Amino acid sequence: MSGSAPQKWRMNQTQAAFVLLLPFLATYALFLIYPFFRGIWISLHDWNLMAVAFNPDAKEFVGLHNYERVMWGENITWGAFVNPLVQISGLIGLALSIFLRRTGRVSKVTAIALAIAAVLLVFLPGFHPGEGGRWYDRRFWPTVGNTMMFVGLTVPGVTVSALLLAAALNRETKAMTVFRTLFFLSQILSVTVVTLIWQIMFSPRQGLVANVTEAFGGTPIVWLTDERFAMAAIVITTIWWSLGIAMILFLAGLQDISKDLYEAASLDNATGLRAFWYITLPNLKRTVTLVIVLQVILQFQVFGQAHLMTQGGPNDTTQVLVRYIYQTAFRDSDLGRASAMAVFLFVIMGAFSVLQFVLGREEDR
Repeated sequence: MSGSAPQKWRMNQTQAAFVLLLPFLATYALFLIYPFFRGIWISLHDWNLMAVAFNPDAKEFVGLHNYERVMWGENITWGAFVNPLVQISGLIGLALSIFLRRTGRVSKVTAIALAIAAVLLVFLPGFHPGEGGRWYDRRFWPTVGNTMMFVGLTVPGVTVSALLLAAALNRETKAMTVFRTLFFLSQILSVTVVTLIWQIMFSPRQGLVANVTEAFGGTPIVWLTDERFAMAAIVITTIWWSLGIAMILFLAGLQDISKDLYEAASLDNATGLRAFWYITLPNLKRTVTLVIVLQVILQFQVFGQAHLMTQGGPNDTTQVLVRYIYQTAFRDSDLGRASAMAVFLFVIMGAFSVLQFVLGREEDR
């Protein structure tokens, strides 16, 4: 009786792809997915870092109590125009979203996204402690405000500066190649080196900024210890440090635009700024969206600049959320409350990213 030879098992393309991806998926799950859900689990406990290190049973399940301790307080009320600048901006944004939708300038999805963001600007800043009330954590919301201010200044600063720089350097010459390299070099420096450079730059005695100010007859500013200028110093430092990768992304986008478009536009005398406005910017929408989303995610996680340059001061004016989370977890050993703040930060970053992707997709249609 003759037997047939056993067939060798062969993987199809899907199985082969899964096998090749398995090491990455395992690493991703181990170092990202598991810590994320572990952090949520810790945020639901009264978790003293030192106590649990010596006794794993020292933690206590408290549900959403850590979130209440962070975000709420006693006798919290709501009032119109408690923060008038922010809330009036929200009202203007709401009216603008309605106007843009009624005139057909934006899609329904875009108008809804803008309206939701505007309503949140009106609604959330209105919460405040009433008579005899107080926040449970007096430092949390001011720290969130500092972080939002930092992101609101840094992300547009990096995006606009990198776009203009990329447009200026978008020429195939040896000099432009050298300049691209020079401008990208800041990106490879560590945060320690960057902050050291700019601490010297902002020094009121020997810094370049002070020397330039004195040369024009001004009085040097004590940037890092003045409440009015400390955040600006960190923003300037971060923009300088973050230009490199955004510039490279914009250069890639610029080089992907067909030269025929500019040649056709030149026949209608659309050159210079007109060509930039009507050809370059519309063709860079996807790149702009990518840069903004990456910068939002990156800048919300600011830590080193505030920690090394100002230590969160003066008077907490440069205290940012990641630094506050770090202090709560490792200085105060309150890992549960720190995890609750980290989850809040993740939600805010995710909301901004989703909103930007929605607006970017609608603009491309």
